[in-house]
Amino acid sequence: MVRAERSFSVLYLTLSREFHKEIKEMSMIIRNGCLEDLQQVISIEQINFSEAEAASKKAMQERLTIMTDTFLVAEINGRLAGYIEGPVIKGRYLTDDLFHKVSEFPVRVGGFIGITSLSIHPDFKGQGIGTALLAAMKDLVVSQERDGISLTCHDDLISFYEMNGFKDEGESDSQHGGSLWYNMIWNNPTRSIC
Repeated sequence: MVRAERSFSVLYLTLSREFHKEIKEMSMIIRNGCLEDLQQVISIEQINFSEAEAASKKAMQERLTIMTDTFLVAEINGRLAGYIEGPVIKGRYLTDDLFHKVSEFPVRVGGFIGITSLSIHPDFKGQGIGTALLAAMKDLVVSQERDGISLTCHDDLISFYEMNGFKDEGESDSQHGGSLWYNMIWNNPTRSIC
């Protein structure tokens, strides 16, 4: 047993060194999205979502223009690796209209940030970028004194969101893209929600 632990430790140290080497070579910045990101955002959106589910270029341009504080991108060495975005909503759950039209939420405190898209370029999947973007959005929720984050996902992503602190609240009423969706909620731990 000691032998196995030592072998594991050596392997772990070797992997850690390689991981740290990659991190040094790769510099990730999470920042607010801007119109200059539009083409890369659309490209990632179309790669990851079906035609029925993907946001149009017009809708994404509107989101980048209106949701300046809740549209975040992850950039690695000058290349867009992924993004997360969504409007502030009054209700606990997303409604299908949010995927097509963005309106500004007039209340400065409260409400949920309703994630309408979290998408990672295939070249960067499996590297923790989605988790980093969710963490950045959680920080934003806390600083803006929002109630939490609401999103919908397909059943194959429920475990990913649960791993990131979200609670599965069952099937969504959403019919977006003709798919079955599940409501996922992350409650801001600094706010009490009745």
